[in-house]
Amino acid sequence: MSRGIRSFALWSALVAVAPLARPALAQQINVKAGVVVTPDTVRVGDPFRVTVGVRAPLGATIEFPKTTDSTSSVQSLDPVAVRTMPDTSVVEQFADYRVAAWDVAEQPIKLGAVVVRLGRASRTIQLADSVFVKSVLPADTALRVPKPARPLYEMSIFPWWLWALIAAAIIAIGLLIWWWVRRRRRPPAPVIVDPFAHAESEFTRIESLRLLEAGERGRYVTLMVEVLRDYLAARYAEAALSLTSTELQRSVRELPHVPQERLTRLLTDADLIKFARRPVSTDRAREIGREARAIVTHEHLTSQPPAPASEAAAA
Repeated sequence: MSRGIRSFALWSALVAVAPLARPALAQQINVKAGVVVTPDTVRVGDPFRVTVGVRAPLGATIEFPKTTDSTSSVQSLDPVAVRTMPDTSVVEQFADYRVAAWDVAEQPIKLGAVVVRLGRASRTIQLADSVFVKSVLPADTALRVPKPARPLYEMSIFPWWLWALIAAAIIAIGLLIWWWVRRRRRPPAPVIVDPFAHAESEFTRIESLRLLEAGERGRYVTLMVEVLRDYLAARYAEAALSLTSTELQRSVRELPHVPQERLTRLLTDADLIKFARRPVSTDRAREIGREARAIVTHEHLTSQPPAPASEAAAA
């Protein structure tokens, strides 16, 4: 089919609907207009075409709206496409709108105004049409009736005792967390160890190693003397472990419960064995160990307060 035949068929359809626009047409400019919707029944979201045709006197200009009304349920998908028919006696133009509908049932197509100008005169033509939109949902052959909406959730349905239990649980959890944090921050209680009991346990432990029987006489002497020095450092601030043997002798010189001469001989012999590598026999090493233990016992007994008279009489 040629373009002229197609235009004639389309114009014949437009003329059929032209009376819709006649009340708004001007008397000065002889204008014919109409709207054709193809197809007239569509589904939601399917594109279809709306064609607006206007015939005006020769020399007139026609202004079509760019798109349909964006607030309506039928909206444009593409800009308008305007076609001009080759006619030398009149001006004949067609505007094609590619649109889609987004709601069901009969939907109005809001096209807006077409303005025709001829010289100083101008006329506005309001055109409108409608399209029927089918639903895309399948037919409900089971005739199911949806359940009614549930009532709004009301907080008042909770009894007061349930709120009380929740509050008590929150308070209990908060107290447990507070107790746990406080317990973690609390410093551990200091462990008080009796220096004499600790020294006796260390002497016993060294003796159980049987170093003399294994030939470790120098190591035996060194360990026994270290226990003696640890005891004195725990009892007196003047007998720090950082002091040398000579410095220790001078520091404890004024302490009344420490046997000065016995301590000096013991430290001198131990230094010669430890630093000068002087040979020592098993008997001499055992004697030095006994002397270190005896000095600790002597200091412990002499530094203790005297027993009450009642306890001495009972003894």
